[in-house]
Amino acid sequence: MKIRASKIITVMKRELSGYFTSPLAYVFIVIFLMLSGFFTFNKWFGKLFMNNEATLSYSFFAFHPWLYLLLIPAIAMRLWSEEYKAGTVELLFTMPISVAEAVLGKFLAAWIVIIVALALTFPTVYTVCTFGNPDVGLIVAGYSASILLAGAFLALGSFTSALTRNQIVSFIFSLVLCLLLMLVGFPAITDFFTESGWVPVGVVDVMGASGVVERFNNLKRGLLDLRDVLYFASLIVVFLVATGVAIESKRTAI
Repeated sequence: MKIRASKIITVMKRELSGYFTSPLAYVFIVIFLMLSGFFTFNKWFGKLFMNNEATLSYSFFAFHPWLYLLLIPAIAMRLWSEEYKAGTVELLFTMPISVAEAVLGKFLAAWIVIIVALALTFPTVYTVCTFGNPDVGLIVAGYSASILLAGAFLALGSFTSALTRNQIVSFIFSLVLCLLLMLVGFPAITDFFTESGWVPVGVVDVMGASGVVERFNNLKRGLLDLRDVLYFASLIVVFLVATGVAIESKRTAI
C-alpha cells in the first residue's frame, strides 16, 4: 500500500488546527511546563540549585516518564475516540486517504504538540547554562530520549483511543498500559519474579528488557545504544500498526 506524504501532511494540518483552535494544546503545554518546572526546581524533588552540578539528567529529565504517564494519555484519548463520538470518522473515511495515512497524520500532529511543549522548556536549559557549564551533548541526549518516550506512549494511546468511543475509557486503558511498561523493567519487580522461582528466567529477562524507564535512563545519560533507539521505534511502529488494524476493522463495519 502506497503511503503519500502529502495526504499525511493534510491530516496532520487538520489535527494541528483542531489542537490550537481549542484549549487542549494550550492546557497541555501550560500544565506540562508548570509541572516540569515544579519538579525541576523544587527543593524536595529535582533540587536543581542544591545539587551543585550543572546537569538536567537528574533534576529535569528524570521526571518526564511520570509526567508523560498522566499527560500523554490525556492528549491521546481524543485521537480516535472523539472522531467516533462526533461521527466525523465517517467523513474522514470518505476522504481520498488511507487508514495508514490518517493514523500517521493524527499521530504526528499530537507528537508535534508534545515537542512544542518540550521546546518551550528552553528557559530551564538557559538557567543551567547561565549558572554552570553543562554538557550540551547530555542535554541533547535527554531531549532526544524524552521525544522517543513521548512517541512510544502516544502511539500506545492512539491504539487505545482506536478501540473505544469513550475518551475516559481510553485514558484509563492507556494509563494502565503505560504504567505496566514502566514497572515491568523495575529491578524490584524482576527480582521478585526471579526469587519466586515460578517464572522462567528467560521470561524474567524479557520483562527486564521490556521496561521503558531503564532504556530512557540509558539514553538521557548519553549512552547511545542502537538497541534502545530501536526499542522505542519498535513500540511506536507496533502500536501504530495496531491502531491501523483497529481502525480498519471499524471502517469495514461502517
